[in-house]
Amino acid sequence: MISPLAYISPNATIGQHVTIDPFAMIHDGVIVGDDCHIMSNVVLMEGTHIGKGCQIFPGAVLGGIPQDLKFIGEKTTVEVGEYTTIRECVTINRGTQDKWKTVVGSHCMLMAYAHIAHDCTVGDHVILANGVQLAGHVEVGDYAIIGGLSAAPQFTRIGAHTYIAGQSSIIKDVPPYIKAGRTPLCFAGINSVGLQRRGFSAETINEILDVYRHIYYKGMNISQALEYIQDNLPANKERDGILDFIRTSKRGITKLHTRGEADEY
Repeated sequence: MISPLAYISPNATIGQHVTIDPFAMIHDGVIVGDDCHIMSNVVLMEGTHIGKGCQIFPGAVLGGIPQDLKFIGEKTTVEVGEYTTIRECVTINRGTQDKWKTVVGSHCMLMAYAHIAHDCTVGDHVILANGVQLAGHVEVGDYAIIGGLSAAPQFTRIGAHTYIAGQSSIIKDVPPYIKAGRTPLCFAGINSVGLQRRGFSAETINEILDVYRHIYYKGMNISQALEYIQDNLPANKERDGILDFIRTSKRGITKLHTRGEADEY
């Protein structure tokens, strides 16, 4: 059902079985997939593409121009996958000429007041809790969970299957499959519970744990640890993914918390 009190541009494309509540605004060039629910006071601005089955709650604004002084009006997009839930007052800015698009995957949950800036890439099954703030060009891997009021500066990378505690300042890249917490943000072990829930075998989880033992606990620097892991630990998708993530990190990765070190507030 589409309310007559909603504004829908004649140049927008609306799929089948879409519900649009009163006072929603859908601008030129917007694409809304089948079976979506666009609630009251949602604004979908030019360049917003929404996959099927999404729910967008009141006050969300998608497709606003980037908060980037280098933006000069280029035609860019926000692309949201299928069956993603976008809660109240979430904002997602469209891309710049760097990547030309901001992408949010399928089956994500973006909780109230989260912000995703220009040129971010957010994978599938990601959860951003209330008030998470992602600056431009941030990359978030599949199944990552970021706790409320956390923030990531530009170009930060957050690996797949990670769990980051609330109120974290994510100033370093967070490698895949780990938990991170404390201030400053530190390695806090393997996200074993999350991996078990997603069907990883005990053998695979132990192999991931062995990789991180050599990175964090064997007294080697990162270069030495990566070389040792490459030469001595069995190759598999998880090991190779971790090695590639760390080797391509430009910000460096989260460190190991030193026992007895006081948290900074």
